[in-house]
Amino acid sequence: MAMEPALKVALGSAAFAIFWVLAVFPAVPFLPIGRTAGSLLGAMLMVLLGVMSADEAYAAVDLPILGLLFGTMVVSVYLERADMFRHLGRLLSWRSHGGRDLLVRTCAVSALASALFTNDTCCVVLTEFILKIARQNNLPPKPFLLALASSANIGSAATPIGNPQNLVIAVQSGISFGQFVFGILPATLVGSVVNAAILLCLYWGQLDGGMKPAAEEVVAVPTEVVEEEDVTSHRFSPATMSHLRSKSQPQSQSQRLGASSDAAGEDYHVKPPAADATANGNGHREYDGKQALANNGIHQRRVGATNGGAGKVNDHSFQSEDKEVGMDDDEEEAWQSRVWKTCVYVITAGMLVALLLGLNMSWSAITAALALIVLDFKDARPCLEKVSYPLLLFFCGMFITVDGFNKTGIPSTFWEFMEPYARIDTPTGTAILALVILLLSNVASNVPTVLLLGARVAASAAAISPAAQTNAWLILAWTSTVAGNLSLLGSAANLIVCEQARRSQHYGYTLSFFSHLQFGFPATIIVTGIGLLLIRTY
Repeated sequence: MAMEPALKVALGSAAFAIFWVLAVFPAVPFLPIGRTAGSLLGAMLMVLLGVMSADEAYAAVDLPILGLLFGTMVVSVYLERADMFRHLGRLLSWRSHGGRDLLVRTCAVSALASALFTNDTCCVVLTEFILKIARQNNLPPKPFLLALASSANIGSAATPIGNPQNLVIAVQSGISFGQFVFGILPATLVGSVVNAAILLCLYWGQLDGGMKPAAEEVVAVPTEVVEEEDVTSHRFSPATMSHLRSKSQPQSQSQRLGASSDAAGEDYHVKPPAADATANGNGHREYDGKQALANNGIHQRRVGATNGGAGKVNDHSFQSEDKEVGMDDDEEEAWQSRVWKTCVYVITAGMLVALLLGLNMSWSAITAALALIVLDFKDARPCLEKVSYPLLLFFCGMFITVDGFNKTGIPSTFWEFMEPYARIDTPTGTAILALVILLLSNVASNVPTVLLLGARVAASAAAISPAAQTNAWLILAWTSTVAGNLSLLGSAANLIVCEQARRSQHYGYTLSFFSHLQFGFPATIIVTGIGLLLIRTY
């Protein structure tokens, strides 16, 4: 593709530069509008400046990628509410043997979770938990935060649903889910082990003497990584089940009122609170069954106080009956919760099976998401509100902006210059291609890099053989993902961990750019090189 006229190239480059600055530095002083608004601004400028038409901008939005991203986010929300991340968190603290053991477990859990639930979701949920584990065992947070972010990036490379750039590659390349996984899984497994070994070597001395809580922080190791209200609000039940009252409130109220009656020794009428009463059709107040039981218990206690020992029997009978009713309700609700969580896991497993069988990835994810919404049997708005719609809008703007930049001819000219040196049929060519991807992924971010180079790299490899074309896509997926570990700005997962750690109320920690770079630069080069050797043998 030849270069466009100089004016169009200049305008397209300016629009892309604005998008890039706001995507990498979302809080720049001169325009602190954030990544999503910056992406939409870049897309709008591409149309207003005449780089592309409005119809071309609409056509640039890749709906299959958006559908796959939306479906996986909804599934992740329901898995979080079904305690999946709680169970993963328990693996970190169960029978742990010191700081080094915790670090290795952090790498393993982070890599596994990111491959199944995306690296961003993994980092959002586990950062606070990792900080608590480190602080409560008198260990420095830095190695564990680096382990979480770097392992999440490496682990996410294993599946097409592990990160956004893999979603793009999976849809554009047409590579099946199974072929993608089995092609890149060896590199992911070995890369995760090597990454953990590098962390152990760099921070071996700082991990000595862990597992002895600091004197000011002697608390039990938590096992919750999601809010309690999020866990208990979802049950496999009719919608009316969500309005059940707490079992403890009526009992405690009756006990308090009964005690007051016995102490006063007076005959008086107890008026239930208005909040527990409902108006019937005739305007009279009616009370629920549990309030009636409480009032009956109060009356029995009052009568017992007058009639001597007989009241003790009546009071004991009431307490036994009330306790039995409460236990039955608790057991029923617990059973419904277990059934609901099991169904969530089964539907998620079904989605993964559908992806492995080669079914349409976007519709498989959306179908699983809708099945979970129907299974929940209640208003889905609270769950759908947890979907990151700003991320979806960011992708829309990015698709348009990158397509407009492609129309300037700059990416094609750059690739025409680099293609003779970056052919994957030679070790030198593969190394040069990997360095180009590493550089662009840290300068222009990994998703735009994939959108800019993906089709060109694949077309160059297709001239060699169909197997080489598949290899090229896998190399692009692996390198652009691991490149996120190079610097703090290399991936969204790194920024999420940094911000979550900094804003933590009780365990705040600031991970600086240079402290991350000291680990990220050597680890990224080593892990990327080892992975390329394994992918080339596929």
